[in-house]
Amino acid sequence: MAGVHYVFCPKRRKKVLIADICTRLFQIWQELAVEKGWNIRALEIAPDHVPIHLVVKAFKGRSSNYLRKEFPQLTRLPSLWSRSYFFCTAGNVSAATIQKYIEDPHHR
Repeated sequence: MAGVHYVFCPKRRKKVLIADICTRLFQIWQELAVEKGWNIRALEIAPDHVPIHLVVKAFKGRSSNYLRKEFPQLTRLPSLWSRSYFFCTAGNVSAATIQKYIEDPHHR
């Protein structure tokens, strides 16, 4: 089974997951994993992770801003990007395999 990297962030990125709260959160997640039969290979609780939605938001936001400034016809659209996006894990596929897939002319 492929691994998955999840990132959870407190609301408004408040640094509340510290000391006893961090310890208790770790216990809760470990107990749930045992209950569900899940294997947590690594668990880190830290306030400095960047969730995928913020990465997507940054790419969409910056590109929309720049493109609308450079191509005025795009300002006729209410929004350049839809609110949706897709991501998935690569599983056991190597980075080289992914690169080959991306560079395949059939996917352009």
